[in-house]
Formats: sequence, structure tokens, C-alpha cells
Amino acid sequence: MPQVLAPYAADPAATRGRRHPEAPPQGRSEFQRDRDRIIHSNAFRRLEYKTQVFVNHEGDLFRTRLTHSLEVAQIARSIARNLGLNEDLVEAISLAHDLGHTPFGHAGQDVLHACMQEFAPEAGGFEHNLQSLRVVDELEERYGDFNGLNLCFETREGILKHCSLTRAARLGDVGERFLNRTQPSLEAQLTNLSDEIAYNNHDIDDGLRSGLVSLEQMRQVGIFGRHHAEVVQRYPDLPERRAITETVRRMINTLIIDLTETTAARIARHQPASIDDVRRAPPLAGFSPDVKAEAEELKVFLRDNLYRHYRVLRMTTKAKRVLRDLFIAFLEDPRLLPPQYQARANVDQPRAIADYIAGMTDRYAIKEHRRLFLVSDE
Repeated sequence: MPQVLAPYAADPAATRGRRHPEAPPQGRSEFQRDRDRIIHSNAFRRLEYKTQVFVNHEGDLFRTRLTHSLEVAQIARSIARNLGLNEDLVEAISLAHDLGHTPFGHAGQDVLHACMQEFAPEAGGFEHNLQSLRVVDELEERYGDFNGLNLCFETREGILKHCSLTRAARLGDVGERFLNRTQPSLEAQLTNLSDEIAYNNHDIDDGLRSGLVSLEQMRQVGIFGRHHAEVVQRYPDLPERRAITETVRRMINTLIIDLTETTAARIARHQPASIDDVRRAPPLAGFSPDVKAEAEELKVFLRDNLYRHYRVLRMTTKAKRVLRDLFIAFLEDPRLLPPQYQARANVDQPRAIADYIAGMTDRYAIKEHRRLFLVSDE
């Protein structure tokens, strides 16, 4: 049964179109076509072997960029359905939002940004959000008529969560909202917050599983502490691992309900009658003040105790060295690049190198570093 959309939802029949005109799809909507193209892309498959917090080979149960993207899609779709928003669009945005992420998580982004600023300051550095848009607009090579995936404007808009005014001015239609200070669709707003729900909560789970943070530490964090106390009271004999899973499940549920109810209240207050009304309104998707404060406390805790844990910093230090070594080696001798990237390097060498490195998985980057810097490649 087709989903009944609210008047302020993104309507696939009224999309602002694609960069390259195409005949309408048969048997599926425009946003379903976008989702399918994303799932079948090379960049999407590589997410299975890209780091979230822990390097891919450190454990089979830790989240990767792929599992994270699937969790974002699941959260976003459930909220979208309750708000009458387009589920196919939020799924497409969710699955595409990390396509441009580097190997080794944010450490990879940081070192590529530093390399681009050092060796090509006019290029404006490197940002994975913009790289995700670049992947779907230019880098994927699957179709005879165009480069990229030729996604709808609404999907591309949702992928581009933030952007400087200087960069926005060079991006055409998807950059206009940053210049005009308007909002993206509600689907895009919702997916951005679903991303936050997903990574905060699965990082708790992975942090506890790894032993880098303790249950005693987590109990001091408001939103975790109160949900864990409820679990222990209701299930006093539950094994610790299951109690943690139950706690995280309840936290996610609390955040989803609060986001849904707060967003619904804002919609009722502003009464948007179309997607254009959404764009002209202040941000409509959001958490209540109390829950937002709890979520911020959790983010600060994870930053200070997990992302800056000495074992994580040791891993990220090694990762940064690997990627910087690769960048400099390719810059000094672009003949070391694969042929298709050599061709791009003739036009913009630093950007071609960044494209190649950003597309690597964790293990491929390590292998490439060994090939270039070790005498023997076993």
C-alpha cells in the first residue's frame, strides 16, 4: 500500500530533478531509484570495510560505516513514517551520507584536510560531507550517459548537511540554501538527527564492548544512568552484556520518541503547507530542550573518554601517518597512482590524490602503504 504523504513532505512526482535529464522510472518512484543506485554503487560496498571508531580488523562486532548507515536508515524511516514524510528519500539520504568518508574514520578526514590545505590551499581542504556529494555527482562510473549516480536534487541536498559560504557558491543548486539561509527538506533535517542518534548510541555499545569505557563511567552520564537503573530494577538477574544492550535500546527509543513528538509540535506550530514552506521556516526537526541537553552531555562524554582514549589515539596516529605518507608519495610521483587517477591528476593532482585515498578501505590503505614503503610485499 503506497505511503500517504503529508503536504509538507518531499513528493517524488514533484522533484526538482536531476543534473542530467532522464526518463521517469517505471515501477518505482524517483527516490526509490536513487536508493537503488546508491546501494549498487562501489562506494556503498566499500563502507563495509571503513572504520566507525575502531579499525575494521580489530573486531568483527564493532560498527563499520556500512552498519552505521543501515542503522541511520532504520531510525530515520521509522520517524518519517510517523510524521508523514517520504521514507524512500530518508533512506536514500541515510545510505549515501557517508559515501565520501575516508578510511580510519575522522582521523582520515583530518589528515586529508591538512594535506589539502598544505599542498593545495586554494582547493579549500577536504570534508567528507562534500566528498559524499562528489562521489554521487562525479566519481562513481556506472552509467553511459553521465558520471556519478545522477541523483535527484532532494537526495543531493540531504547529503550536503553543512557547507561554507565560499564552497556553497561553487555548488550550484544544492549550495543555494546556505547562501539564502533557508532550510533543507524535513526529510534531510530528520536524517541528520537520526545520524546523531545512531552514532552516539552505537559508540556506547562499542566502547563498552571494547573495554575502553566502563559501565561505572557510563552510569555517571544522565541518559544512560537513568535507563540502566530502570533495566537493573526490572531485570535484576540479567547478565551485564544483555543489560547494556537493553539500556541502549531504551535510550534509542527515548530519543526517537522525543524527536518525533518535538518535530510534530513544531510542525503544528508553523503549519507548513508545502515543502517550500518547510524551507522558509526555522529548523522544524529537533529534540526537546531537556533531551537535547542529555544528548549533548553524552557527546561530550564520548569525546573525552572514548574518542580521546589513549588506545584510540594510538590507532588514529598510525592511521594519519599511513595516509599522509600515501598523499606525499603520490604528490611527488603521480605515476604511482592507478591509471584513471593519473588522468585526473593531469587536471588537479591534489584533488585526484584525495579522491583516491578517500575511496580506500582501511585494509586497502594499509596494503597500499606496505606496497610503497616496505621492501618486500608479502
